[in-house]
Amino acid sequence: MTLDDIASRSARQMRAENFPVALRALPRGPRAQLARVYEFARFVDDVGDSAPGDRLALLDMIDADVRALSRGGATLPPVVGLRPVLDACAVPVDPFLDLIQANRMDQVSTRYDSFDELLGYCRLSAAPVGRIVLYIAGAASTANIADSDAVCAALQVLEHCQDVGEDARLGRVYLPAVELRMAGVPEDDLFAAATSPRLRRVISVQVARSYELLGAGRGLVGRLSGWARFAVSGYVAGGLATAGALRSADYRVLERHIGPGKARTALYAARLMVRT
Repeated sequence: MTLDDIASRSARQMRAENFPVALRALPRGPRAQLARVYEFARFVDDVGDSAPGDRLALLDMIDADVRALSRGGATLPPVVGLRPVLDACAVPVDPFLDLIQANRMDQVSTRYDSFDELLGYCRLSAAPVGRIVLYIAGAASTANIADSDAVCAALQVLEHCQDVGEDARLGRVYLPAVELRMAGVPEDDLFAAATSPRLRRVISVQVARSYELLGAGRGLVGRLSGWARFAVSGYVAGGLATAGALRSADYRVLERHIGPGKARTALYAARLMVRT
């Protein structure tokens, strides 16, 4: 399977998912730009997660294609599709290169010793998306980027908490290894049918940290306007609702998938829009 084949498959899957549907609430310009960004991110993730052959070599090829954008030498459709985004919004290529680097890390790192190490991964895997959104909105100030990075890290950590079992079956553990050892959580607990009390304690710590990181979202939403304020309030609200759902379920993430309810997410979003 070639990179072009993977790009075609990613585009088909993207059209079947909810994210493009959610974009319909945004104005046409940013909606089209964000769809191009999502198509690229999905493509890179698909290469990093499931491409046959040497994934590091394939990711290097994507990296080279992104770097060729500025001189008109890109050839991969998801990369070529970024050209209007870079031209219209002055988005630098660095966030796109960071997304590639995060997928490189997934090929060689399956464990993170500390929460700080995990945050370092989040700075490559999650923060770039928030930064790109800010550039598209014309709101990429230093303060906004810092708060966006915190929100994106929280969202990524919460996703890892939701997917403990799925990640473990793929050979990846995103909960801090030191904390798992200190809590006496053996590897087998990650594959169990029920979430052990000791594993739930570790997850609860990560959710509490995510709540704290999401606190940056209030100031960020307050400084934004227009479609960006609407979109970012939705991201922050989704994180708050997810954290609340995990807490309400007593962090029992191995028994079933725990996700945020639409009503609770909408309530959090409305509160953010009104109070900031």
